[in-house]
Amino acid sequence: MKVSVVENSPKVLRVDISGIGYGVANAIRRAAIGRIGCFAIDNVTFYENSSALFDEYLAHRMGLVPILTPKDYDEKDEIVFSIEAEGPATVYSKEMKSSDKSVKVANGDIPIIKLAEGQRLRADGKAVMGTGSRSAKFQPGITSYKAKSPTEFEFYFESFGQMPANEIMRRALDIISAGLKDIHKELKK
Repeated sequence: MKVSVVENSPKVLRVDISGIGYGVANAIRRAAIGRIGCFAIDNVTFYENSSALFDEYLAHRMGLVPILTPKDYDEKDEIVFSIEAEGPATVYSKEMKSSDKSVKVANGDIPIIKLAEGQRLRADGKAVMGTGSRSAKFQPGITSYKAKSPTEFEFYFESFGQMPANEIMRRALDIISAGLKDIHKELKK
């Protein structure tokens, strides 16, 4: 097997891997988009919303804001993001204040809503860990590959901001490796 890094930035990772088959290439892609745990706002409690938008619409918008996901968190962790604003103003994702200083919005410049004069928004969103197989809001980014030959593949990882692109690949490989170890252990029984 030969691995060649073509591009490595926090946002994008491009890697050429030779000496693997379609099954391994697809396993890496599927693990990257569907099995990596990421934080996303899953439940929002509204205390006040006098805007022109329904609570459900605003909850959906808040749920799509990428949230930094450090490696040492798991599905038992819950982080509360509070937001309070009064119009006239455009409310951005940076105004979602986290209850944990290590877990915060990945991009503070995402517009959530535009409030008119006298309109108010006050809500708490609960961020939980989930995977892309549950909902796209938990996906850490885009992953694809193209075959250069039956045993050589060019991978493309693009991060939405929850973690660097190379971390997406590392976590996907860790998931595959752990699964193979579990299979090996079961076969020994």
